[in-house]
Amino acid sequence: MRLSKLFGKTQREVPADAETVSHQLLLKAGMIHQVAAGIYSYLPLGLRVIKKIADIIRDEMDKAGGQELMMPVLQPLELWQQTGRDLAFGKGLFTLSDRRERKLCLGPTHEEVITELVRYNVQSYRDLPLLLYQIQTKFRDEPRPRGGLIRMREFTMKDLYSFDTDEDGLNQSYNKMLQAYQNIYTRCGLPTLLVEADSGAIGGKESHEFMVITKGGEDEIIYCDNCRYAANAEKAESAKGKLEPEELLSLEEVATPGAGTIEQVSDFLKIPKSHTLKAVFYIANGKLVFVTIRGDIEVNEVKLKNALGCIDLRLATEAEVIKAGIVAGAASPIGIKGIKIIADDSITSGTNFVAGANKPETHLKNVNCPRDFKADLMTDIAQAHAGEKCPRCGSELLSTRGIEVGHIFKLGTFLSEKLGALFVDDNGVSYPIIMGCYGIGLDRLLAAAIEQNYDEKGIIWPMSIAPYHIYLCPLHQENPEVEAAAENLYADLEAQGLEVLFDDRKESPGVKFNDADLLGIPIRVTISPRTLEKSSAEIKKRSEKEAQLVPLEEVAEKLKKLIRD
Repeated sequence: MRLSKLFGKTQREVPADAETVSHQLLLKAGMIHQVAAGIYSYLPLGLRVIKKIADIIRDEMDKAGGQELMMPVLQPLELWQQTGRDLAFGKGLFTLSDRRERKLCLGPTHEEVITELVRYNVQSYRDLPLLLYQIQTKFRDEPRPRGGLIRMREFTMKDLYSFDTDEDGLNQSYNKMLQAYQNIYTRCGLPTLLVEADSGAIGGKESHEFMVITKGGEDEIIYCDNCRYAANAEKAESAKGKLEPEELLSLEEVATPGAGTIEQVSDFLKIPKSHTLKAVFYIANGKLVFVTIRGDIEVNEVKLKNALGCIDLRLATEAEVIKAGIVAGAASPIGIKGIKIIADDSITSGTNFVAGANKPETHLKNVNCPRDFKADLMTDIAQAHAGEKCPRCGSELLSTRGIEVGHIFKLGTFLSEKLGALFVDDNGVSYPIIMGCYGIGLDRLLAAAIEQNYDEKGIIWPMSIAPYHIYLCPLHQENPEVEAAAENLYADLEAQGLEVLFDDRKESPGVKFNDADLLGIPIRVTISPRTLEKSSAEIKKRSEKEAQLVPLEEVAEKLKKLIRD
C-alpha cells in the first residue's frame, strides 16, 4: 500500500476530548474517526488491525470445535421479555418499533436468539454438545461512553455459546474456551490476568474476566501475589477477621450527643470502628431496604444488588428514611418491622457491638445477632480493598487497574428453561440444556494492545496484529537512485507476499520518521543516499533503538526472519 494513496491523515495535536492513550493515538494515527459519543468509523489502517484480531479469534474458536454462524442485530423484544432480561439491561437496551408497532431491540448480546435457534434444532442428547459462535456488531446505550474504543455504544464482539447435557460437559466447554482465550491473547501479544468477575445482566452462577493490566484501565483488580487470587473489585472478597471473643452482655443504652456517624460514635465511646454496626438504607426496586454491616467495612453495591436480585438500587434519601419512621444517625435493626434487613456476614465476626438505639443521639452497647435481631438475608456484601487480608491465604491484598478484554460465563439452565430449549436423554426424559457464553470485544482488545504497547512517539504494534509489518521509508526521493531502489524493493517485497506500507510521499525525513513511529508499524526499512553508498538499506524494529545496515539483496530474507521470530 502506498501511503500517498492511503485514506486517512495523521494529526500532530492530541484531540482535547481524548482521555486514554489508545484513544489519543488512534485518532492521531488516522485509524478511527468519531461519529458521535461512543460511535466510531474504522479507517483502513484500523480496520486491518480489527480483521487480524478477528482472524486469530476465528482460528482459535474453530480449533476448539466452534461452528461459526451469523445472527441478526435486530431482535424481537418479546424474546427478552420472556427471559426478563429486558428489565435487567434496562436503559442500556436500544429499543425501537417497526411500521406495525412491533417492539424490537438492537442486540447487546445474543443469548436469547441463540437459545431459540438451538430449541428448534436440538431434540436429543445425540445433538449435543455444541459450540456456536459469531463475530457480530452489538449495541449498548452506555450512560457514559469513554476511552474511545474501550466503552462504546456500537462495537464488535465475538460471542460463543456452549450447549451441554450436564455439568461435566459445561466444565469441559468452559475449560476449552478458557484455553482458547489464553491462546488468542498470547497470539495477539497481550499478557492477561484471569480474574473472578460479577456476571452482571448476562447472569449465570460463575464467570471470569480476562484483564489487560494498564494504568488507564477502568476496572480495579484486587489480587494476591502469594496464592494468585484475583478478582474484579465488584466481586472481590477479603478476610474480614475475627474479633476477640467475649461473653455476651446485656443490652445497655448510652447517650451519644452529636454522634451520628460511625467515626463520631467510635471517637465518643473510644472504641474501634470494627466494634460498631453500621446502618445503610437503600431503595431496591422502589422499596426501602435496611443494610447492616460492621462499622469498619463498606457496602459493595454490586454484591448487594445481586443478593437482592433487584434491577434498580440506590441510596435512600434522608427524607425517605425519616418517612419510614427511622431515626437517621441512630438506627439499628433491633425492633425494626416491615423493612427487609440485609446483613453482611461480618456482623458475626465478634460480639457486643455498638449500634443505634432508634432514638435521637442514643446508641446501644452489647448488640448481638441473632440474639437481639435477625436478618432476612445474611451474605457477603462487603467491599474488598488493597491492604486487607487475602480470603484464601491471609497475605496482604494488592490492587491494580485493567481493561476487560474477555468475559466467560457459566449460565446454567436459566435461559433454556425460560425459552424451552430442552433435550431428551437416552431414557426419553426431557431436561433443559446447560449453557455457557463466552465474549471477546474486538475493539477493546485493539485499544488494550495500544495501552500496553506505546511510547512517547506513538504506537508499537505487536507483529501479529499490526496493520502492516513493514514501513518502507525512502528519504530524499528527488534523488533518482533512491526512488528507483525504493520502487524495486517495494515491488520485490510485495511479490514475496510481505505486508508493506510504502511511504512514497515527497515529505521531509522528519515527517516520515514521525509518522512511522506514530503508526507503530513493527519494522522500518529506510533507503537513502547514505545507505545506497553501501548498496544497503537500514532496518530498524519499532521497539528497539538501534538500526542495522543490510545489503539490498538480503533485505527480503532478513525481513521474513524478523517477522517469523
